[in-house]
Amino acid sequence: MDAELFPRARGEIAPGAVHVPDWLDARAQRGLLDACRDWARPPAGLRTVRTPGGGTMTARQVCLGRHWYPYGYARTVVDGDGAPVKPFPAWLGELGRRAVTNALGADAARGAAYDIALVNFYDGDARMGMHRDSDEKADAPVVSLSLGDTCVFRFGNTATRTRPWTDVELRSGDLFVFGGPSRLAYHGVPRVHAGTAPPELGLAGRLNITLRVGGP
Repeated sequence: MDAELFPRARGEIAPGAVHVPDWLDARAQRGLLDACRDWARPPAGLRTVRTPGGGTMTARQVCLGRHWYPYGYARTVVDGDGAPVKPFPAWLGELGRRAVTNALGADAARGAAYDIALVNFYDGDARMGMHRDSDEKADAPVVSLSLGDTCVFRFGNTATRTRPWTDVELRSGDLFVFGGPSRLAYHGVPRVHAGTAPPELGLAGRLNITLRVGGP
C-alpha cells in the first residue's frame, strides 16, 4: 500500500480493546504466512465449519493446540477428518504475550499461557457474524493478527449483537487485542476488501490468526 501522509495511530476502541496498526513488519508477516500455509495442509488442515443449524461459515478455519467447533473444544478434528489437532508452537505463545504487553501493558500479559490458535481464511466473499469468544475457561485477552486483504472489523458491546459498535479497518500486519471489560464483547467481520493485500506478501484473501488461553 502506498505511503500515507499521516501514519495510522493506535487507538483504544473500548476499555481493554486496543488496535495497533502495522504491528507486524513485512518480514514477520511473511514468516507468519508461511507458517499458516503449513498449518493449513491436511491432516487436521483447513476446513469448512458447519454450524449446529446445518449452515456453514464462509470463512474457513484451521486450529492449533485445541480444535474449536461450535461450541466447544476437542483434541481431534471432531467435525472434520478426525485427526489430532496440530500442536500450538511455543513461539506463537510468546508472540501473543508480546502483543498483549504492547497493547495493554505487562500486567495484562502476566500469566497468559496462550495455547490455542484459530486461523480463519477469508476470500473476498467471506464474512463473520457477530459472536463472542466465550468457550474458553480463562479470561486472558484475545490476540488477533491480520494478514492479507483489508477488512472491516466490527467491535461491539458485551450485552447484545446489535449497536453500539465501532467499525475498525484492519490491514495486513495490524494487531487487535481485547481483554478486561471487553473480553466478551461481540465482534465480527461484515466486509473484506478483496485485492487490497500487499502485493509483496503473495496472498489473495485475508488470514486472521486469533490466539486464546483455553484454561484448565
